[in-house]
Amino acid sequence: MLKKRVEDLALAATDLLVRQKQLSVGLPPDSEKTITSPLPPDELATIIYSVCGEDLSTASLTQELLIYLAMFIRTEPKLFNEMLRLRVGLIIQVMATELARLFKCTGEEASDHLLNLSPYELKMMLHHILSGKEFMITTGEDVDRETILELLTTDYDDEYKLSVVTKHAKKETSAFAERLSKTSTPSKVPGVSFTPPGTTSRKSDMFESEMEDRQGQWLRRRRLDGALNRVPVGFYTQVWKVLEKCHGLSIGNHFLPHSLTREMTSGEFKFALQVERVLNMIPQPEFRQMMVEALMVTTMLVDGDCRINLSGQVIHIDKIVFNANDIFIQEQKISPEVVASSQGAAGICQHLFDTAPSGRYGTMSYMARGLAMALNLDQHQNLECSIS
Repeated sequence: MLKKRVEDLALAATDLLVRQKQLSVGLPPDSEKTITSPLPPDELATIIYSVCGEDLSTASLTQELLIYLAMFIRTEPKLFNEMLRLRVGLIIQVMATELARLFKCTGEEASDHLLNLSPYELKMMLHHILSGKEFMITTGEDVDRETILELLTTDYDDEYKLSVVTKHAKKETSAFAERLSKTSTPSKVPGVSFTPPGTTSRKSDMFESEMEDRQGQWLRRRRLDGALNRVPVGFYTQVWKVLEKCHGLSIGNHFLPHSLTREMTSGEFKFALQVERVLNMIPQPEFRQMMVEALMVTTMLVDGDCRINLSGQVIHIDKIVFNANDIFIQEQKISPEVVASSQGAAGICQHLFDTAPSGRYGTMSYMARGLAMALNLDQHQNLECSIS
């Protein structure tokens, strides 16, 4: 309410910027503001409060996260490998989504829980998200989900301390899922039974708990990586090589022309920023990450031994993703009713978002076939060289 500014806010932002990490505050696509150079403290605070509007709690949370991000980049710079822009608004959104998943509550309730976390708990949760570790919320006592929710929504005393801890083992993960699902029905893919026949009720419950915990793992991973703008090692250099051999890349409604390869080198930071700028026009983190995967499949095609002439062609990356989605739905024989009920970001099936990248039925395999359709390649042409 008082619109106070966190001490050393400008210093924290500068620590991130001097390490070639751009910042953005607010949520895409309308209220996101990018910060590319150091600013005076009052001006930086004004930008944060302006993009957050009447949500003053989120503005304060944004300042707090900037302080923690600066702490981590000083002490653990490896956490920020392959990230060019830190989108604080999306990080907050993902943190709230993770709490909603853990406690099976609404987005509004999850936002309240996030604001009720202590500074230490918030910092630990941010660290787990940056490091890619699976985590859980615990009190250090053997209490159920309802007790934890009560502690989050009330002024709890020193008897219980909430902690964000890593899930170290499969047994621990399964036990956590089992504890959370005591009073709730596990989510299932319609038409698919996860209960093996002939098992006892106890074994069935444990099996369902394990499946519930696994379900959504890759969707969450893509959502996290997309929110953090994390890309594979050497990604921008590989995209430059693709752009050198074709007329351009179309990503959504935006275009990367071939002329960029004559203006910038493959390892130039300015080129990476151009690619990042186009990818950041995609508001949904998980869909952005699928576009990154489609770009990687395209780079593998160029690096492979396949003799394919791309000169003069515009490669539509979003078309590759939509083709892969159509192939996935057709091969998995998903009914129209399930497709309609499981539509995710940009109309892509949620089950494709939740599919592992590798393997015969992984997303990379579907992307490779989607690429072949987008480029009108002969169906019998050997593409194994590009994805092996």
